[in-house]
Amino acid sequence: MLCRLIGGDRLKSAQTLSRYTERKDFPSVVVVGLGKKAAGVNNQENWNEDKENIRTAVAVGCRQVQDLEVPCVEVDPCGDAQSAAEGAVLGLYEYSELKQKKKPVVTAQLHGSDGKEAWQKGVMFAEGQNLARYLMEAPANYMTPMKFAEVIEQKLRSVNSNVKVHIRSKAWIEEQQMGAFLSVAKGSDEPPVFLEIHYSGSANANDSPLVFVGKGVTFDSGGISLKPSSGMDAMRADMGGAATVCSAIVTAATLNLPLNIIGLAPLCENMPSSRANKPGDVVRAKNGKTIQVDNTDAEGRLLLADALCYAHNFNARAIVNAATLTGAMDVALGSAATGVFTNSSWLWTHLYAASILTGDRVWRMPLFEHYTKQVTDCPLADLSNVGKYSRAGGACTAAAFLKEFVTAANWAHLDIAGVMSNKDEVPYLRKGMAGRPTRTLVEFATRLSQDKQSV
Repeated sequence: MLCRLIGGDRLKSAQTLSRYTERKDFPSVVVVGLGKKAAGVNNQENWNEDKENIRTAVAVGCRQVQDLEVPCVEVDPCGDAQSAAEGAVLGLYEYSELKQKKKPVVTAQLHGSDGKEAWQKGVMFAEGQNLARYLMEAPANYMTPMKFAEVIEQKLRSVNSNVKVHIRSKAWIEEQQMGAFLSVAKGSDEPPVFLEIHYSGSANANDSPLVFVGKGVTFDSGGISLKPSSGMDAMRADMGGAATVCSAIVTAATLNLPLNIIGLAPLCENMPSSRANKPGDVVRAKNGKTIQVDNTDAEGRLLLADALCYAHNFNARAIVNAATLTGAMDVALGSAATGVFTNSSWLWTHLYAASILTGDRVWRMPLFEHYTKQVTDCPLADLSNVGKYSRAGGACTAAAFLKEFVTAANWAHLDIAGVMSNKDEVPYLRKGMAGRPTRTLVEFATRLSQDKQSV
């Protein structure tokens, strides 16, 4: 079957038309509207409209093919084979690992020979995001900290030999004096894991690496500060930060990007028990700072505090952490964009440029001293894990908390809570966990590998 894409006014954007033909090679054709020709970068929307239209149109066309139970579809490259491939692979994905009845499997391939390399690149970008979607969607009793680490190790070993994976045990975490991380993990019977990945893609092994850090709470009940039961099942995806950064590294290794990348993912559950953190407890982070745990449901920043301290061991070119950190981020931006807090305009410029290409947008948020004062004004410890004005500016006070564990000149915190899942906002993703912003992280790493600027 052939999926054809057309521009202009004959069909509206993503509107489809199916036709049966007498051709033996293509008995069925799905035609999909691409919308306005040569729309280019939309500076109001902060994305490339042509690329987004192609992703959406191809996804719609491929799903129609799937509904017709046709096993293979050839996709018109639409002048941008990478975006077409992303639309096809992302649009057809659905988590159905545990269902007996599954949707028909459809294989999408490029129609013609133009753009083969770009098509394959798009497939790799999309498969990276789909890996993150798989990790986030899997039930928490299946995707435990150890299982997560094993899945990533297996994926990395299958794509590139220049990768070392260390699955660190609780004993190692204790040796590293990661007291903040351990304080969260101790409430669960599932042992914590610290996943450490080294991808050596640069010709010079001594080149400063890009360090990715991802929050890896494989289930977040809230702990003693228990979350409401409604919607708690979605907290299986509270390891979305770890899922996206690890999937981005898998993709970078698949692409053989010429730079060194280190990935760090503290993995554990946040559960209520007699051993769990209690509101008012004080714990000590790896850098010696004490933290008053005023809300046990603000646990992700405790994991990241220790992981960020550890990240400074590697003379990083840049440190980028990702986390489904605050509901306040969802309130602020919804699912439109990832919130970025950074101390580096150089870093922000690369992240922003990458997001315009991928359509998975980012938006810069403030790191004012105003917010720092709200977490350092604490009665019992150096820091409180929540701002003293409670919910006011919650995403900003969480970022200010993390900043207390960063001395690197180029650091960015990505709060991905708002983009964790998709209802119908991104038309080329089905409903479920979104795996965002994996493609933006990969594009960012690609840009960094091409930027020889010393920072």
